[in-house]
Amino acid sequence: MDTNALLTSAIEAAILAGQKIMEIYTDPASDFQIEKKADNSPLTIADRCAHQIISDCLEKLPYPILSEEGKHIPYQERKGWQTLWIVDPLDGTKEFIKQNGEFTVNIALVSDGIPVLGVVYVPASRLLYFGDEKNGAYKIAINEDRYTSKTDIDRWRQQAVHLPIKTNRPYTAVASRSHLDKETEALLADLKREHPDLITTSIGSSLKICLVAEGSADIYPRNAPTMEWDTAAGHALLRAAGMNMYRSGTNIPLRYNKEDLHNPFFIVLNN
Repeated sequence: MDTNALLTSAIEAAILAGQKIMEIYTDPASDFQIEKKADNSPLTIADRCAHQIISDCLEKLPYPILSEEGKHIPYQERKGWQTLWIVDPLDGTKEFIKQNGEFTVNIALVSDGIPVLGVVYVPASRLLYFGDEKNGAYKIAINEDRYTSKTDIDRWRQQAVHLPIKTNRPYTAVASRSHLDKETEALLADLKREHPDLITTSIGSSLKICLVAEGSADIYPRNAPTMEWDTAAGHALLRAAGMNMYRSGTNIPLRYNKEDLHNPFFIVLNN
């Protein structure tokens, strides 16, 4: 399948999942059916429903799916996957529960360990980020109350904002809403000395990566645990926008479908 067809399928899956997430999010009778996973992170009915919708969409395509909410697939099986989807059906579950709108649907296509195509959808604001290494990165608002029509990806690129956006603004760092560690606080203090007008923005989920990809922020350091599905889609957007995501203290980009699905600590820089 060509890139446009794969990207179209990923966009449609993300938006449909986002619609279901918002049905649950806005239902005054919903208790979110919160559970605790083995790592003590929360899981809601929205995570499970979004996972099922995305799986139903992507299972029609020729590549296997690695999803946060899917079954844990042994590395002996995964290591033979040259190309695969890496999915977080609801990134920012804590933000979803807090009802601050800072949660996303993340879908990435990874080839030989490199994220080559990515979609990040923000259901609460209907903002869609999408991109691939050949055609670049874009941002567009989804105006339809109910998404039903097929995506015309070429038309969407024409109507969307091409990323990154060049703006005159103070040096801007972005940090996690729920996971701000001492190392990051120290780095922000160093940046403040180097850039006295430094602005620090705290936000949840993969929106942190999107802010750098779109040109609204310059740096996102992460010295706390993350998983591959937390970053793969945002990393694909960064690459499509001419940027990258590196292991902290190195110029080595993050890799995917590793035996250990934890990411190393990393830094995102707006070039």
